[in-house]
Amino acid sequence: MPTKLILFLVCFSCAMQSAYAADKPLILGIHPYKTPSKLIKAFTPLAEHISKVINKPVEIRISKDYQTHIENIGNKKINIGYLGPASYIKLTQQYGKKPILARLEINGKPTFQGKIIIRKDSPLQTLADLKYKRFAFGDPNSTMSHLVPRSMLMESGIKVATELKHKFLGSHDNVALGVLTGDYDAGAVKEAVYYKYQKRGLRELATTPALSEHLFVTCGKIPPGIHNKIATSLLNLNDSESGRKVLRSIKPGMTAMRSAKDSDYDNLRHILDILNKGVQW
Repeated sequence: MPTKLILFLVCFSCAMQSAYAADKPLILGIHPYKTPSKLIKAFTPLAEHISKVINKPVEIRISKDYQTHIENIGNKKINIGYLGPASYIKLTQQYGKKPILARLEINGKPTFQGKIIIRKDSPLQTLADLKYKRFAFGDPNSTMSHLVPRSMLMESGIKVATELKHKFLGSHDNVALGVLTGDYDAGAVKEAVYYKYQKRGLRELATTPALSEHLFVTCGKIPPGIHNKIATSLLNLNDSESGRKVLRSIKPGMTAMRSAKDSDYDNLRHILDILNKGVQW
């Protein structure tokens, strides 16, 4: 059965529920961490794979922003949601737990870390040295370019709201470039972006804890049997060359999808609790 791939940059009304039905396509929802054209290209092989597994059309829909994506999953307006760990925690806090299909494994690891970065020639040595400095964050909802680094800064004694000249630049790459050009004294990025720009003149000031990777959840009344069928197919993608191509299309360096449980994200919950309890964070 051919896969239908349709891009929607919309916030759906509450009446548009995507319950699983034989006469309706399955909706694969993606958060907008790249441009729509790049996301469609990256996830098309996966959509086609799932379509073959369940013998049902699959549509790709990209939410207009991170919060809308959480709402679309929570309100069951899509069937499968791909999201970052911080968004997953917010999802469970607002709407309860959702069945997890799988999490990513990158270069053999189902966890990832971030870096607080500075220029190679910077005199800064510790996080405490960043007080009253210019700091670049990425997206406000990003795990590694905002939330986790912010908690680290707080634990180092910095009141981010009043003792840091910070700005949100929208993406990890923008943060790295902002630090390299000297517009900012430091910034927060995921590891891959740090290594991408390291030789151009960056060094790490601190490394975040290891956190469970991005994941796929089901959210649109998918029957348990269909959920298990999709999950099994995702966990077996690395067993064939065609499956490995699907993985690499989503993310270069992606080596597999692995099983995950809600408790794998507990250390991130603790970090977010620190932020929520912080004064003027």
